[in-house]
Amino acid sequence: MTSATPGHQTPAAVAPAATAPATPARTGSRPRPRLIATDLDGTLLRDDKSVSARTVAALAAAEEAGIEVFFVTGRPARWMDVVSAHVHGHGLAICGNGAAVVDLHGGPGTHSFVKIRELERACALDVVRRLRAASPGTSFAVERTGGLHHEETYPPLHMEPGESVAPAEKLLAENPGDPAVAEQPVLKVLAFHPEVAPDDFLVTARAAIGDRAMVTRSSPSALLEISGPGISKASTLELCCAERGITPDQVVAFGDMPNDIEMLTWAGTSYAMGNAHPDVIAAASGRTVANNEDGVAVVIERILAERTDDDRTS
Repeated sequence: MTSATPGHQTPAAVAPAATAPATPARTGSRPRPRLIATDLDGTLLRDDKSVSARTVAALAAAEEAGIEVFFVTGRPARWMDVVSAHVHGHGLAICGNGAAVVDLHGGPGTHSFVKIRELERACALDVVRRLRAASPGTSFAVERTGGLHHEETYPPLHMEPGESVAPAEKLLAENPGDPAVAEQPVLKVLAFHPEVAPDDFLVTARAAIGDRAMVTRSSPSALLEISGPGISKASTLELCCAERGITPDQVVAFGDMPNDIEMLTWAGTSYAMGNAHPDVIAAASGRTVANNEDGVAVVIERILAERTDDDRTS
């Protein structure tokens, strides 16, 4: 599970954890990986939000071997302290489900935006209008570069209080009341429903919104994350890879929830976690063990071992 509800305090597995060892991705002759793209919550992080010593060692070993590591999450930049001490080399992360590329070089408590792919205000207002009609009882929050703003009925799902509380239409108004807030780009809209099943809410929202915006989810609750049209973890990762001359078949990706599916299908090699949503398992080319069993590290260790074996025989 990830970012989409990065601050959800009670994550729950959607699918049962795997007990079998990691299964290789379904690929033929694979080129050497040049980049590892991994989700955080429910994937790289254990359920207690920690990064295990084994995973820290695997990430460092990958970077030392010349493989870049990108954290690709639904979390906002200000919630990246959990991994900022483990960035190596470039120090970049993709946040907000692709809405921002963030430089974490400054360490915990600091970050800077390298790229912003905002959700236009008019589009966001249209999304709110359509979801209110399609699923009455929905409450909204607005994620801007400077913080979270939400409606009074929006539940406390996150690790921090909202910067301001008002109806979504006012939060998205051309003049929301605070000039400093008005200048901050909107990264995504969050929509919560207290009664509808999570997957049913996603289906309803996608039908109502169509291709006007990107709708996904990463929470075990009925909480949707809505970005600008075409903006996803995959599309922003593709931009970052193109800047580095890295092709999809040189990327290995990891994820556990629906907001990871586009990234897993774009990457040449991909792994669903043992605790992943069924749709994620179907989309990935391979499967590893659960996040609490260091599933990402298991695969990285195997990749590096295979590289060492190839070097010895070449």
